[in-house]
Amino acid sequence: MAQLFSIFLVCITLGTGLVWAFDHWLLAPRRRRQLALAEATGNLDQDRRDRLLAEPGLVESCRGAFPVIAAVLVLRSFLYEPFQIPSGSMMPTLLVGDFILVEKFAYGIKDPVWSKKLVATGEPQRGQVFVFKHPLEEGKVLIKRVVGLPGDHILYRHGQLYVQPACQGGQQPCPAMAEVAKVPKAQGAFFQGNLALDTSTEQLGKVKHDILSNPMVPDRTGQYFRQSGHRPGEWTVPPGHYFAMGDNRDNSSDSRFWGFVPEQNLLGRAVFIWISFDMDRSADSWLPTWVPTGVRFGRLGPIK
Repeated sequence: MAQLFSIFLVCITLGTGLVWAFDHWLLAPRRRRQLALAEATGNLDQDRRDRLLAEPGLVESCRGAFPVIAAVLVLRSFLYEPFQIPSGSMMPTLLVGDFILVEKFAYGIKDPVWSKKLVATGEPQRGQVFVFKHPLEEGKVLIKRVVGLPGDHILYRHGQLYVQPACQGGQQPCPAMAEVAKVPKAQGAFFQGNLALDTSTEQLGKVKHDILSNPMVPDRTGQYFRQSGHRPGEWTVPPGHYFAMGDNRDNSSDSRFWGFVPEQNLLGRAVFIWISFDMDRSADSWLPTWVPTGVRFGRLGPIK
């Protein structure tokens, strides 16, 4: 859907721009010549003069719409795009009802139609929250956290994450597999049904952030994506790919289950919560589920 909207914006921008340019370079000079000829053959009142110079209705509409639509296209395609959090897979960092800004140029400037990288501006770093197109489900957009970079060795067992960074440029000795630091923080701030979830603070690269875990969920190793030559729950990130996980570790469909995120699927980095609506309501509420019950002003700000 997002890709179709980008194509629609490009088509509308080109269409209105071409109509405006056609009038500016061809029709408007013709109208001025007709006015000059009419003035040379006799006196003209102001009403006749205005009719000769008047733009067609379509041209007037396109001239007014073109700069606005072009500005929206540039802003959305190359700078920032709004995104609504659709699920609780990134709790507690992001909640349903959060509206965020995605920095489109963080991982390269791409054309809005074919998503081909035009200018390299950066690459995802471990711990960043990024937005990308689902590798297997066309049209679906996900938001997760970068856990593994190209060449990294990832292990996830019994709710604990281990990362062995890729050995770079003849580095000796190569980094060893290390447990990602996780410090218990609280219980009962978030729930899944009636069950209180455990909150921990995790240090992933340079980023310190909170994660949730469900103590009642068994290890789901049998459901994990199987990479050839690796044991269940163990992966090596291929070149040009990334390993993504949700912060709500036991309620997130991510790279553990469907594999790696190709570089060409990246849409940008999540950087800011610009508004957050509270969607909680009692079971007997007569309001539709999409109607907010309040605004969570305390959540506005940068995303860590």
